[in-house]
Amino acid sequence: MLTRTFPRTMRLAIFVVALLHSSVPSHAQQGPFAGLIGSWSGAGFIKLANGQRERLRCRANYNVGENGTRLVQSLRCASDSYRFDVNSNIVSEGGTLSGSWTETSRNASGSVSGRVSGGQIQARIDGAGFSAQLTLGTRGDRQSVTIESPGHDITEVSVALTRTSRISSSVIIGKTVWRSTAVRACSKT
Repeated sequence: MLTRTFPRTMRLAIFVVALLHSSVPSHAQQGPFAGLIGSWSGAGFIKLANGQRERLRCRANYNVGENGTRLVQSLRCASDSYRFDVNSNIVSEGGTLSGSWTETSRNASGSVSGRVSGGQIQARIDGAGFSAQLTLGTRGDRQSVTIESPGHDITEVSVALTRTSRISSSVIIGKTVWRSTAVRACSKT
C-alpha cells in the first residue's frame, strides 16, 4: 500500500508544482505590475561619485499578486567593485506606490513611495542616510531601470533588462510568498 501511495503522492506534488509554475492568463492580472511578472536579466553601468563608470550585470525576478497590484521583487547586480542584492515588497493603490526594500549584503532597508502609470514607475527610495529616485519603464519584454542618488558613493545605476521567462518562481497568496523548489511542492518565505 505504501509503495502505491508514495508514487501517487509524488505525482500529485509534481502536478501542484507544475500548476504553480503555469502562466496566469493576462486578463487575471490587470493591475499595474501585471506586465512585470517573470525573470529578467541584462547589463548597464554604475556611475561613482568620482565620475568613474563600471559595467554592471543584473538579474531580476518579479512575482505579482492580488490582481497585479502587489509586487515582490528580487534584484541582484554585480560590477567589478560592487555587488548588491535588493528585495522589495510594493503595493499599488490607485496608482500610488508604497512599500519596503532590503539590501541583504549591507543589511540596509527602507521605504519606497511613488506613482505607477502604464508601463512607467516613478519612485523615491529612502533608507538610513540614503535616498534615490528610481525610474522604471517596461515595454513588452524590455525594461529600463535608472536609479539616481546624487551625493553618495554610487550616484547612478542604469540597466537595460530583457525578460528571460514569463514564469514566476513564486506565488503570492494573501501576504505570503510561496517559493517553489525542485522536488518539494512549495516552501514559505
